[in-house]
Order: sequence, then structure tokens, then C-alpha cells
Amino acid sequence: MAEFKVGSLDARTTKFRTVPIAVTPEGFWCCPSQTVLQKTVKNQNQQTRPKVGASPPASKASSVQRAPTISSERRTHSTPTRSRANSDEQRCPSADNAATNPPKVASERPPKQHKVSVGFGQIEMSDLRVVLYGKDGVAVKMSVHKNILAENSTFFADKLSRQSPVSSIEVPDCEDVEIYVETVGLMYCNDVKQKLIKQSVPRVLRILKVAELLGFRACVLSCLNYLEAVPWAGEEEENVVSSVRHLQTEDYGVTPILKRVCPDLTSPPNDTFVRIIELVLKSSDDRGRREMKSLVLKLLKESSSSCAGSSADLCVETLYSYCQNCLESLLTLFQQASDSDFSEQSSELKEPILRQITLEADNLLWLTEILAGRNAAEEFAGLWSNQRELAGLHSKLPTKSRHLVSCVTARLFVAIGKGEMLPSKDTRQLLLDVWLQPLMDDYNWLQHGCRSFDRSVVEEGIGSTILTLPLEDQQTILLSWLGSFLKVGNSCPNLQKAFEVWWRRTFVRPYVEQQGSRSQSGRS
Repeated sequence: MAEFKVGSLDARTTKFRTVPIAVTPEGFWCCPSQTVLQKTVKNQNQQTRPKVGASPPASKASSVQRAPTISSERRTHSTPTRSRANSDEQRCPSADNAATNPPKVASERPPKQHKVSVGFGQIEMSDLRVVLYGKDGVAVKMSVHKNILAENSTFFADKLSRQSPVSSIEVPDCEDVEIYVETVGLMYCNDVKQKLIKQSVPRVLRILKVAELLGFRACVLSCLNYLEAVPWAGEEEENVVSSVRHLQTEDYGVTPILKRVCPDLTSPPNDTFVRIIELVLKSSDDRGRREMKSLVLKLLKESSSSCAGSSADLCVETLYSYCQNCLESLLTLFQQASDSDFSEQSSELKEPILRQITLEADNLLWLTEILAGRNAAEEFAGLWSNQRELAGLHSKLPTKSRHLVSCVTARLFVAIGKGEMLPSKDTRQLLLDVWLQPLMDDYNWLQHGCRSFDRSVVEEGIGSTILTLPLEDQQTILLSWLGSFLKVGNSCPNLQKAFEVWWRRTFVRPYVEQQGSRSQSGRS
């Protein structure tokens, strides 16, 4: 680890701070981070702040920023005498030097006052000085070689060709001084890619940005090779894609990187989606099926806002075909399980049928969740409300086997209550007529034996669905519910909120409207 010096450009308050900087035999520099530079600025301000009642500090002899040769890892130390001489040469060049030194690039700006000046590279062994003016008053001066920069960077090659000879190039308003220095240092390396190993993805993206600005093609290619091989996901994925996508128009070969997130599909996306649905529905492992159903539902919900018209929406017809298959299978299984001979069979013969009923009902519930989440469940609500035979056989099966069928009904009521679908009045009426009583029969089991069952949400959905009907139909359903509630209490849905609304509509609203009509006629 070699060293370089940091000091104020103001000679009267010059303070020096030794900061580590890595230098390889190839000349690779590792500039201190912006945090180190900012800390140096803070310390500089604290040291130069005059104390109350104290006389200004006497000027110290100026000292120069000495740094290691770019081709050696050895530490170099300058004597005070040599430092003063070099400092005088930098700040106050003699007439002879002024005559012999080549002029700087044209349109040179007036010197800026910076809080901290960072310098490295050995002046007497270089033929070019690059000065970076960064944020927070930091100035970085690099003693470099024209041939190295011109060979590796189209930016520097253009600058050096405009006026010859050139001894200094300034880069104003440098956004990322730290990475700029590091990228210039990479021009001295034989194998840039090797130097990027163990770097973080965000840092390589910063290097890529600067290398692109400098026209440092070898570095850009090395950064792209790094990004193609290293793992990245999440927020890093978005940063990588946005950083390399615009390079598609250039001859850099970014396709391997973009293929990680945008592959060349050999089959339409909806085929892949259908394949996933099919694998989950046919799964034989309870835990695997349960976890993947939850995962797919979560992913679909996350992408629902940005995937309109996507592959998921293209597969609605396929989803309905699976729903139809489940309905047909459930009806056949219900018929077998409700047969009079079924109860007399051994448990070994009954268990596979009951288990298959549970699997089919669970699959149908999952498909209903997907359709409701995609606002595409209206047609299924119509299909479900027409399953009178299935609802009639419902009471003949054990509650343990049939309760998931009632979960399908509950999910449809929730979808109507939340506005996730807008079925017709006839469909809503038929859904309540056919499936509300089977749901009430299983309600006690659902509350205590089904973890995912949310009683308050379901009751809100049932009540909202009832209140969408004409007032006479509301009365018929709610009076029937009242008779059941007075018998079994919390073992059936608590629809008191819907009952209150119906009560006010039936007994209060007509009276209020009548009174309003009388008062209006009296005024006229």
C-alpha cells in the first residue's frame, strides 16, 4: 500500500493528510472513497478554523503532493527540501520552465478555490496532467502519460489531437471523481477483467459509465463480461438492465446480459404459464402443491398492475377449461360418495375418493383465486351458480371432505363484495339461492378447521351481495338467515350489518321520504 498526500490549495492554511492508495506493478490506482475525501474536508475545516483571541497561524513552508510512481508498489518519501522545490515548481514556475513547458489546452478556466487537493503520480516521470474538479470542493490531479491515455481512450485521444503539445487537461464538474481516477488507472493494466474480480456490481456499473464516457472500449467490454458472469437480481437487476440496454446499438455484445432477463422465447409466454398451472394442479405432494399455489398467487398479484394484456390474461380461456374439468370431476366424485353403497365400503376404498374430492375442490378454489385476482371471474360465477346438482349432493358428504367447496362459494361472495367482478343480477340471485345454505351448513367447520378462512371478510361479502338485490329479495334471504341465526348463533354467518341496512331501507327510508314530500308540498 503506497501513499499520497491531501492538502488545501490555499498555501497559507495548507494542511496535509496521508491517505492510503493502492498501486499495482501495472500502475492500477485505487482512489480513496468519497467518504474519505469528505472526512478530509471536514478535518481540514476544523483545523483551519481560527480560535477566538488567537493570532493567525504563521505560514508554513509549502509542501508538495508526492505520490508513488505508477509502475511501482514501493513507497516513496520526499525530503522537505525536495518537497519545497517541487511545490515551487508547481505553483510558481520559473521563466525558464514557462518557456520550455508546452501550453495547456485552450479555453483554460480561471483557477478555482478548492478545499482539498488530491494528487498522485510522479510529475517528473509523466508528460501529462489531468485535473478533475469534483463535488464538495475536491480537486484531483493525476500525473499520467499521453501515449497510455491516447491508446485506450477516444476522449483523451481527441483532446490531445486538438492542440499539440498539451501538458494539462481539465475535467470540470466531474460527477464521480473516485471512479474516474480508478478507470484511468485501469488503462495501465494488461488484464482489466482480472481487476474487476471481487468488485461489487454497483461499483462495476459506475466504472462502466465512466469507461463509456471516456471511450475506453477495453474497460467497457471487461465490465460487460463481468456483468454477464456475476449473479445479480432484484434492485441490482434493474440497474444492470438500464445501464447496458442502450449499448445494444453499439458493437459491445450486450445480448448475453439481456438474455438473462429477456430470453429469446421458442414458445409463446402463455404456453409457459399454462404449463405451470398444469404442473401445480397435477401435483401429488401436499406441501409442494400448497407452497407453489401460494407463490404463484403472490407473483400474479404483484404483477397484476403492470401485466394487463400479458401472458396471464391470454390464458383465461385455458383457466376456464381447467375449471370446467374440475367441476365435472367434482360432480362425478360427489355422485360416487353420495351413493348408498359408498358408506358400506371399507375405508381403504372410500379414502382415495374423498381425498380426490379434497384435491379437486382445492384446485378449483385456487383457480377461482386466480380469476378473481385478474378480475375475470364473472363467467365462473355463472358456471358455479348453475351447479344445482352438485349443491344438492353437498349435504350427503362428510363436512371434512366438502368444506373446500364452500370456500369456493365464499370466495365468489368476497369478489362481488370487493367489486372484483360484476355479475348480472340473475347470477347474483342464483348464487345466493343455490349456494348460501350449503355455505351456512359448513360455516362452523370453516371457522374452526380452515386456517385461511377470514370470517369478517366473508360475512361482508355475503351481506354486500344480498344488498345488491331488489328489496323484496333482500327481505326473503335475510328473514331466512334470521331464522337460522336465532337457532345456531355464531355457527352461521353473522349478517347483522346487512340486516340493519335492509331494515333502514324497509322501515325508515319510506317514512323519511314521506315526511320530506309533505314538507315540500306544504311550502308550495
